[in-house]
Amino acid sequence: MSRRRFYLYAALAAASILSAGWVVRDLLKGLPSTFVLEEYTPAITTRLFDCRDDLVAELSIEKRALLDLSKIPVDFQNAVLAIEDDRFFKHWGVSPRGIIRSAVVNFLAGRFVQGGSTITQQLSKQIFLTRERTVARKIREILLAVQIERDFSKPEILQFYLNQVYFGEGAYGVQAAARIYFGKEVRQLDLAECALLAGLIRAPRGYSPFNYPDRARRRRSVVLQRMREEGFITDKEKGDALVAAIPPVRPLDMTTQAPYFVEHVRSRLERKYGTSTLWRGGLKIRTTIDLKMQKIAEEVMEKGLSDFDAKAAKDWEAKLKEDALDAEEGVEVSTTLPKIQGAFLLMDVKTGAIKAMIGGRDSKFNRAVQAYRQPGSTFKPFVWAAALNAGMTGVSLVEDNPLAYYFDGRDWRLLEGATDQYSINLATAPFAESPDFKIWVPNNFDGKFMGVITLRKGLALSRNIASINLINQIGPPLVVDIAHRAGIRSELEAVPALGLGASVVSPLEMTSAFGTFANGGIYVLPYTVDRVEDAQGKELERHVPSEKEAMSPQLAYLMVNLMKAVVMGGTGRFARDLALKKPLAGKTGTSNDNRDLWFIGFTPDYVAGAWMGYDDFGSLGKKDWTGGSTVLPWWTAIMEQILKDQPKRDFPVPSGIAFQKVCADTGLLSLPACPRKVDEPFIEGSQPTQYCEADHSKPLELTVSGLPGGQPLQHGATSAAATDEDGLLPLPSDAELKNLPETEEPAVIE
Repeated sequence: MSRRRFYLYAALAAASILSAGWVVRDLLKGLPSTFVLEEYTPAITTRLFDCRDDLVAELSIEKRALLDLSKIPVDFQNAVLAIEDDRFFKHWGVSPRGIIRSAVVNFLAGRFVQGGSTITQQLSKQIFLTRERTVARKIREILLAVQIERDFSKPEILQFYLNQVYFGEGAYGVQAAARIYFGKEVRQLDLAECALLAGLIRAPRGYSPFNYPDRARRRRSVVLQRMREEGFITDKEKGDALVAAIPPVRPLDMTTQAPYFVEHVRSRLERKYGTSTLWRGGLKIRTTIDLKMQKIAEEVMEKGLSDFDAKAAKDWEAKLKEDALDAEEGVEVSTTLPKIQGAFLLMDVKTGAIKAMIGGRDSKFNRAVQAYRQPGSTFKPFVWAAALNAGMTGVSLVEDNPLAYYFDGRDWRLLEGATDQYSINLATAPFAESPDFKIWVPNNFDGKFMGVITLRKGLALSRNIASINLINQIGPPLVVDIAHRAGIRSELEAVPALGLGASVVSPLEMTSAFGTFANGGIYVLPYTVDRVEDAQGKELERHVPSEKEAMSPQLAYLMVNLMKAVVMGGTGRFARDLALKKPLAGKTGTSNDNRDLWFIGFTPDYVAGAWMGYDDFGSLGKKDWTGGSTVLPWWTAIMEQILKDQPKRDFPVPSGIAFQKVCADTGLLSLPACPRKVDEPFIEGSQPTQYCEADHSKPLELTVSGLPGGQPLQHGATSAAATDEDGLLPLPSDAELKNLPETEEPAVIE
């Protein structure tokens, strides 16, 4: 070889080396450090658990969980190695044989159809590189793979890969794939399931068992065959796996459980930790919900509301057909009604933990927390509690007689002497045509009046007039104060109709406030999250109980005792059979024009609130569709199942309570002539000292000497509100006043 030719070849070689070095330098420029893998934290799934550590829901942008290699089944590891990289433990990050094979296939196809990537190359591409298919990107992939193999062990690389690889359906990593495709934990996967999942890696959409079951079956067969060839399984294991069924549909999405509760928790935690941490941080959230109780409540409530929809539609259809009789021929009668909505809350009395929450039907609006509705007579216990706190007792007497109010231009005042319907008509008739004259004539649900009754009877039978008279006597501000201390957070209007549902409240605050009575006067803040941990198990928060004394334990017990009478013989008597098995107290409620139906009841352990109504505030229809007749049946059906395994335990009697046998009609010490006697609880020192001398053949009358155990009953000036429980009528408009009847018929403005 001549000297000139030698120098030429040397120059060309040097130029080639320099060019190659420049290319490699350019490719290496900006190449990320593989040590990022040590701190790599991909977006992983946040999981919510119930109080028994059962999974409730998953929150994630990508369905993902990180597992140690030791927790991933060996069958799955072997399946992935057999189908994706059978020389994984022999190569140094790159398989020349695989690259040559894929190059030949791509050349014959005339396009890029197959890659020769090892598991290490796939990992480098998934974490560090884009998905573009260029020669430069392929070279960078190879260089990164070599670096990863140099810096990490084979088991570490395999663990990274199995937690990162995409399986379709939003599942990143084997744990998420096991849940999405089979509804299982990864440790529960059998051989056939492992093979099916491993087969998805190459083309998740094309081999999806939900979309292409035949393709998925064939692909699984290929994986099993490769596992047999590699000696990972026996012929018998392969044969058994080949006949296993392919999942036809995706298992029930776990996020469908307790959707209103999950959304309530999500909203609070997202505000606290931020969207990124909640949805990408892999938090473990232990909540208060009991899925067993939640599912019972959902099933029973849905049946109760569906049954009501059917009755309402039938009643509405009959009404429309009747109204259409005089209409033009050919008029089509519409029977379309909106679906009735409902809400249900179950709370632990002692801790405030929410055990079940239902916010409605087919809607994201959570009526258990976000809806503010008129509570009807479920608000009456706060009136009675204020009366007892002012010195009255359960057998103090209150009037349930007709009354009316007039507006004097500044305030609503009682029409003195108008104590019967005739005198009300007589007093208001001269002013009926005056546009400035306004009257308010409250009424009871049944349109009747019971005269003088005890507070116990007034609450049990939900007497509206008795409630108004009590508020007038003790003053509305005292009722507002005790309701707020019990747990009502909404603004309350201090008016006589407050006890009939004048102010709007949410089911959550009403339920928690009733829990104060059940908890011996101690208010506990309702809560939904018990503990939050990050992806590494570090505790981020733990619930700290928040409680305060809202009323004395003696007052709380007296109210519990009165509300037990509501269930045993009052408007809540539908639950009497349940109350005979498990001590139970509560209160029904029906707002103006039957727009809202309620029942809130409690045992010594749980308080549960239920509500029904239309979102457009429409009337539910028939007057006899009340809280006691419509809500209470499905409330009772729920609680019968929830309480069936609970021990029978009565409400504890606090110190300072004395029981005294008294006349049920007068509240005085009973004599043999008294037809009805009750063993009434009193705060010590407030027991009656007089014996009953009433003539029980005549109606009771209140004397100026005062009420047994209480103060003299007096009517005072008052303001009015447009609401009712079980029948109190709203304030009339000017137009309605012009049609005021001038007969002796009841002057009830409708």
